Amino acid sequence: MQSVAQSWLVYRLTGSAVLLGFVAFSGQFPVFLFATLGGAFADRHNRHRILVATQTASMLLAFVLAALTLTHHVQVWHVFVLASLLGVVNAFDIPARQAFVVEMVGREDLINAIALNSSMFNGASIVGPALAGILVATVGEGWCFFANGVSYIAVIAGLLLMEIKARERLHLPGSTLASIIEGLGYVGRTGPVRSLLSLIGLISLLGMPYVVLMPIFADQILHGGASGLGLLMGASGIGALIGALSLAARQGVRGLGRVVAFAAAGFLAQALSSSHCHARSGSLLACSCRSASL
Repeated sequence: MQSVAQSWLVYRLTGSAVLLGFVAFSGQFPVFLFATLGGAFADRHNRHRILVATQTASMLLAFVLAALTLTHHVQVWHVFVLASLLGVVNAFDIPARQAFVVEMVGREDLINAIALNSSMFNGASIVGPALAGILVATVGEGWCFFANGVSYIAVIAGLLLMEIKARERLHLPGSTLASIIEGLGYVGRTGPVRSLLSLIGLISLLGMPYVVLMPIFADQILHGGASGLGLLMGASGIGALIGALSLAARQGVRGLGRVVAFAAAGFLAQALSSSHCHARSGSLLACSCRSASL
């Protein structure tokens, strides 16, 4: 909800595709810059406490953005600053949260746990954008930010109620910088990990920015407004949920390499298909929904 409402807010305030891209960049670049530091930090400290701290910080940032928007004081630079701060928080939250899954379920159930967690996340990415589109169209973006802030209360309460067996604290040799260099060296020496990270980086750089331009497509091409934006973003969640559920049904990792290859090829095919549909008909509704679902 926050992602859709934030994009629409920037588009409503500026009408600029360039600024939409800059806001997305301001939220993601801190993750790129500090995620390795966040991973090293998660290895050396209590991940449960890290998550409580990062989720609390995320909640406060959502409430600040909600307050600025609801009081009609919000400006584009506010969104830039808050998106950047949230990016820094996510740089520590994401590594700790992913590593924390292992502590909750153990290695024997890890594949299914990751897949089920992804299913839950992508299920929310179907409902959330559609809800956001309705809320933005009826009561404005501020209430989406407020609802997002309130949702963190349940997350933080759940974390505080967890009874997690204390993890044996690792006494890692060397400094944090040495740990980061060692991790990067492992990636460089390990072919499958290196290939997967390279593929993810390439798709994230050249493919995923389609999400940034969705407000432009929804408003100027499809004339669907905020509700149309919610439907388009929800469509991508449908495809992601199907993929996550199929992964949850797997018993092992054998054959996943072919799945990754086919998925990357499918991503390319949908991009080319969308361009072709746009060039021929000028209408992207059916093509965008189908392509986003892939």
